[in-house]
Amino acid sequence: MGDLDWAVINSRLSYKRTKEQYQMRKKLWGAIDVNGNGYVSLSEITRGVRGVLNLGDVFDCRPAINRAYHYARSVAQATKKHDDDYLEFREFRFFLQALRQFFEYYQAFSRIDSGQDGRVSKEEFLSENIKQSIEPWVGPIDDMEAEFAKIDTNKGGQILFSEFVNWALEKNLDIEDDIDED
Repeated sequence: MGDLDWAVINSRLSYKRTKEQYQMRKKLWGAIDVNGNGYVSLSEITRGVRGVLNLGDVFDCRPAINRAYHYARSVAQATKKHDDDYLEFREFRFFLQALRQFFEYYQAFSRIDSGQDGRVSKEEFLSENIKQSIEPWVGPIDDMEAEFAKIDTNKGGQILFSEFVNWALEKNLDIEDDIDED
């Protein structure tokens, strides 16, 4: 994935509650919701991240897009006008915010996935260099084996990205080389 330009990523994910960013979101939404029906599918959002937001690095992280999409839909508090399989504009700000956060988590996950196979084995996780990578993001971890068991919620013997996200949310994971926004 190389070096990422976090300033560009932050500037294109307009999730802040300002008038300027609201206008940016409306424009983005209009470009992503190409048929103008008021809701978008996961496929439309994925294409939008690539084509409209022009964030190639994020597009390369489909698991982060997928997770942010489903996460944003799951936290909607009001009754949906359309099927739960679609994202509506009122959920779009939260999707963009979740995408930023889950993209950061994907960067962290990729760094500890030494096999680059989309999962972290127990052996990978227990290696000393992984502990040295993770602790600056989440703080001290006394027992890496117990932490692995905590993250591996489906007990499959490997950490999947979805499990990693749940753990990262709980730990408030923050990688050291991104640009955090206020």
